[in-house]
Amino acid sequence: MEKRNLRKERIGIVSSDKMLKSIIVKETKKTKHPKYGKFVLKTKKYVVHDEKEESKPGDKVRIMETRPLSKTKRWRLVDVLERAK
Repeated sequence: MEKRNLRKERIGIVSSDKMLKSIIVKETKKTKHPKYGKFVLKTKKYVVHDEKEESKPGDKVRIMETRPLSKTKRWRLVDVLERAK
C-alpha cells in the first residue's frame, strides 16, 4: 500500500462564493510585530474547490492542500465546521 504525504490543512471563513464550484476562504492570524511587539492581524486568501457548492459566505470551513486544479486553485473543501448565522 502506498503512503500519501501529509497535506496542509487550514481553517478559515468563506468570503465569496460567486464562482462555479469555487470559493474564496480567508484565514486570519494574529502575529506579533518583530520590533514594536504589537499584535497585528494578517489575512491570507485561498481559492478553494467546492465540488458540491455546499458552503455560503460566513461559513467556517476546513480546507486541504491538493494538486493544482487551475491557475490559482490549489486547495479543496474538506468540510463545513460551522454555518453562518
